[in-house]
Amino acid sequence: MSMAMLRKRSSFIICGGFIFVAWNVILIYVLMGRPLGQLDSKAEPGKAGDQGQGEIGNIINEVMRVANEFETELKSQKKILMQIKSHRSVWENNKDNEPAAEKKSIAEPAAPVVIPILVIACDRVTVKRCLDKLIEQRPSAELHPIIVSQDCGHAETANVIASYGSQLTHIKQPDLSEIAVPAQHKKFQGYYKISRHYRWALNQVFNTFSYTSVVIVEDDIEVAPDFFEYFRALHPILKSDPTLWCVSAWNDNGRDGYVDPGKASLLYRTDFFPGLGWMLTKDLWMELEPKWPASFWDDWMRHPDQRKDRSCIRPEISRTITFGRKGVSLGQFFDKYLRFIKLNTEFVPFTTLDLSYLDKETYDKTFDKEVYSAEVVTMEDLKGGKLSGPGPFRLQYSSADSFKTLARNLGIMDDLKSGVPRAGYRGVVSFLSRGKRVYLAPPAGWSQYDPSWS
Repeated sequence: MSMAMLRKRSSFIICGGFIFVAWNVILIYVLMGRPLGQLDSKAEPGKAGDQGQGEIGNIINEVMRVANEFETELKSQKKILMQIKSHRSVWENNKDNEPAAEKKSIAEPAAPVVIPILVIACDRVTVKRCLDKLIEQRPSAELHPIIVSQDCGHAETANVIASYGSQLTHIKQPDLSEIAVPAQHKKFQGYYKISRHYRWALNQVFNTFSYTSVVIVEDDIEVAPDFFEYFRALHPILKSDPTLWCVSAWNDNGRDGYVDPGKASLLYRTDFFPGLGWMLTKDLWMELEPKWPASFWDDWMRHPDQRKDRSCIRPEISRTITFGRKGVSLGQFFDKYLRFIKLNTEFVPFTTLDLSYLDKETYDKTFDKEVYSAEVVTMEDLKGGKLSGPGPFRLQYSSADSFKTLARNLGIMDDLKSGVPRAGYRGVVSFLSRGKRVYLAPPAGWSQYDPSWS
């Protein structure tokens, strides 16, 4: 109850008390001034005076009793009000010193954030598999609207998308023209069209639909049961941490046997831009859009000029898989790696978990200790099954060539983009080998990537 309300109530009480007492005084005055015989016209003439006098006395006594009781009550109320007033400064001081978390708890709850899903489509009718899973796993159509942006003008694919009606929004990239490309890039025409499409679609999401963040998937992606939960939990972290620039659902080395099935909730920071189901904010798009590349947008994202030492969040176990061997990359990596990626099947309630360990300062301290206190082993130790104890273990590389050699022997992805290994953080790649945690790492004291390692 506010002090203004208390002051208002006390004024009403005092005013009411004054009116009550005044009314009774007037009533006594009127009664005493009336002829006594009028009090009871049916009384006997001889007894009228005595009887009337007695009744008046009773009325006066009753009025005085009520007035006294009311006066006592007024004093009691006044005392309470004075006590409240005396504690006012204490309350206001406590309110000023109240923890921010408590203040927030009594404030109006913020409206749930809307995170749309942008599906990049072209000419694959198998987009139906992607859309079916998204709609099946989606917890709310209002909080996660699906926007399918279609390039290519492929009628059969357009019909598949249109069959979902109001369950999604279907937009079509209007510019289907051929793109003039350098002669040596003629066979990469598709990469130029994809980059053009991404630019147009993201401008639609952020500038036309006015969303503040988005999760992008392509039409050959299938999502896990906790796909939406994952991104909803990490959205506030992405928004508040300037050392992050994306959240990805993908682990490049997430093949079965290379990830820990008992750690479905484990998340990492990574310096490698993974893609394949990723979230960005409008602020980042406003930074990237003016210099968006004509082609090969994903490798462009991995360049130091764009990354600016920022990281992404990725999971131990992927929340997406790709089923699209057909595409502009002609199945690059698909048969050897991508089709073996393990999709998470266990729903993890990420929004209820403490994810503060992903804070850069906290994470780096724990990460460095974990990696560089691990026992150093050789490839022969790993291959020969000579590792004793639960681990973790560290395998060290010192050059681009040694990294590639070790990665190939271990069965993890061996390519480097601007010097950054896939799924790597501070040069370190984490994975399981024969059920034991292994870190493929540079020497202690690592400071930066060498872009020439590409």
